[in-house]
Amino acid sequence: MKMKDFKPAHFNWHCKDDVAVITLKGSERKNPITLDSYVELRDTFHQLTSADDVKAVVFGSNGGNFCSGGDVRDIIGPLLDRDMKGLLAFTRMTGDLVKAMRACPQPIIAAVDGVCVGAGAMIALFCDMRLGSPQAKTAFLFTRVGLAGCDMGACAMLPRVIGQGRASELLFTGRTMSAEEGERWGFFNRLVATDKLEMEALAFAQKLTQGPVFAHMMTKTMLGQEWSMTLDQAIEAEAQAQAICMQTADFRRAYEAFIAKDTPRFAGN
Repeated sequence: MKMKDFKPAHFNWHCKDDVAVITLKGSERKNPITLDSYVELRDTFHQLTSADDVKAVVFGSNGGNFCSGGDVRDIIGPLLDRDMKGLLAFTRMTGDLVKAMRACPQPIIAAVDGVCVGAGAMIALFCDMRLGSPQAKTAFLFTRVGLAGCDMGACAMLPRVIGQGRASELLFTGRTMSAEEGERWGFFNRLVATDKLEMEALAFAQKLTQGPVFAHMMTKTMLGQEWSMTLDQAIEAEAQAQAICMQTADFRRAYEAFIAKDTPRFAGN
C-alpha cells in the first residue's frame, strides 16, 4: 500500500522522503483528540502495517502543543449519556489506537512540545521514542476528572518506561511532569530546543530509515513480545529472530561493505 499521497480527514499528515509526519488538528484548543481522529488514527496505524513507502513515523506537535487530551465537547460530554455497553465500546476503541501503534512495524518518534495530557500523553507514551522541548508539560490526568489512572494501558506501559514508583505518583495524582523530570526519568530520550524539535525528530527518523528497516521491525516486535516471556524464552526468541535477519540481503550488504571498507547501503530486505 502506498501512503505518501494519503489525505486523512481528521488529522494532519505529510511525508518527507520515507518518513510520515502526523500532527493533530485544532491548535487554537491545543489539539484535542476527537472520536473521529481516534478512529482514523487507529485505522491509519493498521494501514501502515502493509505500507512499503513509509519506514518511520514522527508524531509531532502543532502550534506549540502536542495534545490536550479528549475533546470535552466531542467526547467527554456525550460519554455521560452512554450505557455500560457504549462506554466499553469507547474505552476499547481508545485502547485499539495504542495497540495499533505498537503493532505497526515502523518506529514512531514523538516530538512533544507544550501541553501533552490525557489521551495525548498516552499517545506519546506508546511511541517508541520521545523527544521533548523544555516547554513540554506531560500529565496523565485521569484522576482529576474522576477516573482511574488505568487508561489505555497506562498501568502497564508507564512503569516500564519510568519505573513503578514514579508511574504510581503520576497516575494517582494526575500532576504535571516537567520536561526536566521527563528527561531525568527516561520518559524523554532527550530535550531539544523548541525551534529545533521537529527538525531533530525528523532527522532522527530519517537516520533510522537509512538503516536495516526489516531488522528494525524485528527489534520493535521483540521489544513488545518479550515483556511476557521468561528470560530463557526471550533468549530463544531472539535466536530465532536473529537467524531470520541473517537471511536478509541487508546482512550480506553489511558484510560486503565491511570487507570493502565502505558504508553499507541498506535496502530493507
